[in-house]
Amino acid sequence: MYEQITDGVRVSVESDYLEDQSAPEDHRYVWSYTVRIENETDDAVRLVTRYWKITDANGGTQEVRGSGVVGEQPRLEPGERYEYTSGAPLSTPSGIMVGQYQMERDNGDLFQVEVPPFSLDSPYDLRPVN
Repeated sequence: MYEQITDGVRVSVESDYLEDQSAPEDHRYVWSYTVRIENETDDAVRLVTRYWKITDANGGTQEVRGSGVVGEQPRLEPGERYEYTSGAPLSTPSGIMVGQYQMERDNGDLFQVEVPPFSLDSPYDLRPVN
C-alpha cells in the first residue's frame, strides 16, 4: 500500500493486476486501484477535481483530468473516510501512476492533496536481475 498525507488529508492507494481483463498477446494490461481518502483535519473537505499522470514502461504518458472521482465529489467531515475503486489499462506490462485531488474547505478555500506514486506491475514484466 502506498500512502501520503497532505494538509491533514491522508491518501492510501493499493493496485491489483487484473489477469481476467488483460490480454498480454494483444499488449493490453489492466489494473484496478483502490483509493482511500481520510480527513484528518478539523474542517469538512470536498473532493472537487482529480488529476492523474500515468506513465507506461516505455515512458509514454497520459494525463487525465476531471470532476470528482467515479462520478462523485465526496464531502468528508473530520474523521471520515471515503474509498473508491477504478481502473487503468496500459499497452505495457508495467507503469506508474501519480496524481492530485483539488479539495475545498467549507469556507471556499481550495487546496491540492497529493496522491502518492504507485506502481502498476504485472507478472509479465520481465526484468533482468543484476
